[in-house]
Amino acid sequence: MNKQQIIPNHLAIIMDGNGRWAQKHNLPRSAGHKAGLKTVRMVIVESIKAGINYLTLFAFSTENWKRPKEEVSSLMDLFQEAIKKEKKDLLKNKIKVRFIGNRANLPLPLSLAMSNMEKETKNNKKLSLNIAINYGGRSEICNAFQLISQKVLDGNIKPSQITQNFINEHLFTTGLPDPDLLIRTGGELRISNFLLWQIAYSELWFTRTFWPNFSRKQLLRAISDYEKRVRKFGGKV
Repeated sequence: MNKQQIIPNHLAIIMDGNGRWAQKHNLPRSAGHKAGLKTVRMVIVESIKAGINYLTLFAFSTENWKRPKEEVSSLMDLFQEAIKKEKKDLLKNKIKVRFIGNRANLPLPLSLAMSNMEKETKNNKKLSLNIAINYGGRSEICNAFQLISQKVLDGNIKPSQITQNFINEHLFTTGLPDPDLLIRTGGELRISNFLLWQIAYSELWFTRTFWPNFSRKQLLRAISDYEKRVRKFGGKV
């Protein structure tokens, strides 16, 4: 990676195509999710090498509960297994892990494993890895508005004090910068309710490649394409 390149400070990824990859290989959908873990490891390693400071991965949406119960159960087990298996390397590589989303509906053992991972890695500085589980952009915004509305009702703030920064402080991503670059694999050209507030000015990069096949070369190409774009944020160049 050329050190003079303009590297995204915050990279967000919609990891799509695990199920279709599995079907293409005549495998159960759960096999696709397991295969996708290898790509997650690669992206983490390459993000650190590239100098990316924040990496946010969309692992499970609020809409994913509509999938077959067997697949959802398999995913929950995979998340918990991955936390246990990857913890040593994450600590060794000084990666800070944070989970964003609503934990209310998650299995208790998984929720506890997530909390423990956050506590054990909270002081790490090399990369901030954010995993979105049971996450939905609209749900996140509704949750923020409920919290803010209660503060108004309690008389702690006035409506005129509700600014964009104030709303940011009540999102699941509070404390994180907005993504500079959003990558989506799998061929779909939509956002799918991911970081709706935060990606207002993010650069978007799509590929038809299924997540398990997403390569280092493609990741570096996306970063290189990002460098060539002119980010105006609504103003003039």
